[in-house]
Amino acid sequence: MINKLVEKIKKTGAPIVVGLDPMMKFVPEHIQKRAFADYGETLEGAGEAIWQYNKALVDHIYDLIPAVKPQIAMYEQFGIPGLIAFKKTVDYCREKGLVVIGDVKRGDIGSTSEAYAVAHLGKVQVGSQLCSSFDEDFATVNPYLGSDGVKPFLKVCKEEGKGIFVLVKTSNPSSGELQDRVIEDAGRPLYEVVGEQVAGWAEEVMGDTYSYIGAVVGATYPEMGKALRKIMPKSYILVPGYGAQGGKGKDLVHFFQEDGLGAIVNSSRGIIAAYQQEKYASFGAEHFGEAARAAVEDMREDIAGALNRR
Repeated sequence: MINKLVEKIKKTGAPIVVGLDPMMKFVPEHIQKRAFADYGETLEGAGEAIWQYNKALVDHIYDLIPAVKPQIAMYEQFGIPGLIAFKKTVDYCREKGLVVIGDVKRGDIGSTSEAYAVAHLGKVQVGSQLCSSFDEDFATVNPYLGSDGVKPFLKVCKEEGKGIFVLVKTSNPSSGELQDRVIEDAGRPLYEVVGEQVAGWAEEVMGDTYSYIGAVVGATYPEMGKALRKIMPKSYILVPGYGAQGGKGKDLVHFFQEDGLGAIVNSSRGIIAAYQQEKYASFGAEHFGEAARAAVEDMREDIAGALNRR
């Protein structure tokens, strides 16, 4: 699957992944009204609203981008109807030819980790049949329980030709409370030690040029990204934190290799709720999809310009 992701990035010229992280405050009123008219102000109504919102967004941007990243918590808050909307979104995006990164941040041990890996990337045995559950192309994985939590995902990646992005240095302000701690026997911060682990796992599951095992490194820490790019030369880096969290194109150059590959940058609310921003307010809520498309085009130009200037 990493080969497909790289090829789509080359084809679109957009190392961009759009985070499909719907919150009801982002869903335009006219979509909510239609959903509530059919299902009431219920969890089912919310699930229908976010599904219709996602579908319209994807219809407006799928030809510009290589990938999407639905964040499962935004769907789980609506219970089973929300998870149904998540699954419908995953399936629809794949129908549109997009690579789907399930932002599920799973991290556990033993049979629990195996079950998470099967649920999101593999197949589960049901009687004599093997069935796919959520069936994303990639999943995000939290490694801070150690290799016990990651190895089941490596196994499924090898079996299914799918991938993972391992949390190495996250974009949130308090990440340094643990991730920046210097490990005494290593003489380096914890995130660098984790990066070395990722580089080792990456060697086990290689695509043509890059590994199926990537890393998550926040855009808000460009200097750390520069160090981690060297530590993990064969891993694609998923970079959250662009836009709403403060990251800009100029902050991202160190995450990329010299050929402009090696990283994919995430923007969520900056695109899916673009119509609520002053810059794109002229589109109005009725044309939220067109606003999202304009935001993707601006993001692509920003990143391309930064890479060309370095």
